Amino acid sequence: MKFPPSILEEIKARLPVSAVVGKRVRLAKSGREWKGLSPFNAEKTPSFFVNDQKGSFFDFSSGKNGDIFKFVMETEGLSFPEAVEKLAADAGVILPKVSHETQVQEERRKGLHEVVELAAKFFEAELAGERGAGARRYLQGRGLEGEARRQFRIGYGPADRFALRDHLAGKGVNAELMMEAGLLVHGDEIAVPYDRFRDRVMFPIHDGRGRVIAFGGRAMSAEVSAKYLNSPETPLFHKGGLLFNHHNARKGAHDTGQVIVVEGYVDVIAMTLAGFPQTVAPLGTALTEDQLGLLWRMADEPVICLDGDKAGRKAASRAIDLALPMLEPGKSLSFALLPDGQDPDDLARSGGKPAIIEVLGAARPLVDMLWTREVEAGSLDTPERRAAFERRLKEPLGQIKDEATRRHYRREMDERLAQLFASAAPARGDRGQGGNYSNGRGRGGGGGQRGQWPGAPMRPLLPLKASSQLAGSRMMTRSRGEDKREAFILLALASHPELVLRCADEISELALDGPAAERFRQVLLDVALDGDLDREALASRLEQPRVQEAQGALMAVTGPAERLKLVGAADPESVFDSIRQAIVLHQRARTLHSELKAAERALADEATEANFAWIKDVKGRLDTIEGTEAMSEEQ
Repeated sequence: MKFPPSILEEIKARLPVSAVVGKRVRLAKSGREWKGLSPFNAEKTPSFFVNDQKGSFFDFSSGKNGDIFKFVMETEGLSFPEAVEKLAADAGVILPKVSHETQVQEERRKGLHEVVELAAKFFEAELAGERGAGARRYLQGRGLEGEARRQFRIGYGPADRFALRDHLAGKGVNAELMMEAGLLVHGDEIAVPYDRFRDRVMFPIHDGRGRVIAFGGRAMSAEVSAKYLNSPETPLFHKGGLLFNHHNARKGAHDTGQVIVVEGYVDVIAMTLAGFPQTVAPLGTALTEDQLGLLWRMADEPVICLDGDKAGRKAASRAIDLALPMLEPGKSLSFALLPDGQDPDDLARSGGKPAIIEVLGAARPLVDMLWTREVEAGSLDTPERRAAFERRLKEPLGQIKDEATRRHYRREMDERLAQLFASAAPARGDRGQGGNYSNGRGRGGGGGQRGQWPGAPMRPLLPLKASSQLAGSRMMTRSRGEDKREAFILLALASHPELVLRCADEISELALDGPAAERFRQVLLDVALDGDLDREALASRLEQPRVQEAQGALMAVTGPAERLKLVGAADPESVFDSIRQAIVLHQRARTLHSELKAAERALADEATEANFAWIKDVKGRLDTIEGTEAMSEEQ
């Protein structure tokens, strides 16, 4: 739903950020701002501040920032429209209707909500009544009674073909609305529409706001072909875009930083009762893109909890293929496989919370599951099969749309391939027991590591020495002391304190090697949090002995050209451009340093022309970075 910008601005004008945030965070006045402990991370020193003049908040510990709508979305797990509605009510702002047509549609949806809610109450009453005795016994046998029934509003649809229809008709609901809500079976060949859910235990399905919009029914009779039956698609219910228990799990996910995905309604309820309210389930289908999007809004790495049997592994494989194109920095999946023959409900009843914690603790990242899937897909006992395995492993990586994530996945798989083939290669002229290349299942009687020829000696991995030129470069020597680039960034900010907030996000997340640099950065961030970003306030902080010692260590590695930008008379914008350039170069250099190590390992494993070219390419890019920096120093 779109909202007129004027309405959003009116809400923000009526509600200062400190008033909204202050309901969840204890704020203290700090200069022109407010500060407090982060609501997103546990901490002892305040790193969260609010500026009413700018109408925004910023959290150094998590990097999250935004306006009042973003804060409510982040802390309460609401969508943007829900956050607008909530804050509009708090501000006393009436949200306008977009159009007459929209109003008609909303009224129609309101009527459907009322009909579905009436059905939910009917099913609850039936479960508690005489006709629900058998369903109550079933639920008791599954440990789903008392609190479980109340919390999840479990009910029972009686076997009578017209029980619900007649009940709703008595409430003044016409048959057309019942059919539109998915409660009746109808069609050209059906003279009299009848109840869709008959002789079934009923599980209401809620939307994100907690309103009942559909049902899932579990058949009581073993003779029914469809054990589980969901409502059809309706104006309220689109099963590919919803998750069972989403409305309850959002708070649990926010509190724990985790969301768990299981396969069915009963599994969700069992996990919730065992102490894992952050559990959801898809609605009778494999995960969809929309559902994965919902999961990632609750947690960065949802845990897919599946049965350990063949069907569970197949479901994991489908989830992998779904997620690969959507992966991005910080967003992935992990997989917790249950003992074969058990589902989450079984595990919760047999082992309770400790057993579930153990399974979740052993969850494997997506990259591991992808690797295992392809390794176990076939034999690796010939060069052709190994080549096919390598192609099969790398082809899915092309689906990853995010360039950085795709690059890291390819690098990871290259390293694993190098280790697998290196550890499995036989010594020249010695193929062990018939030269059989095992895929790790013990075939050939030799055992050993996955992918290793049985009986083959391990080939030693020889260390690769860097050239004297590269060994003397800044990249190879930076860990021996303070880094020149780090020193310039931090000292330049100290010389121009007004620039700290402009790149606070980058500075707080910057990977530093030097101990003095780390100590000096903390001083800058502390000053920023206290709202004292002026030269006098900073100067008093720099008079502390340990801070002076750190500043001296940084100055010692700073060159004459860089010191010209550290004087107070230097143009702040020019200094800011130099700081940003230094940050970019620093980040690129660290990435190349990691890539150089991977290239060295690959060359040590296999001295091919391709690996030599890789080393040369990385060194060339490192030289380019140092050349770029040298040019900037001369200017």
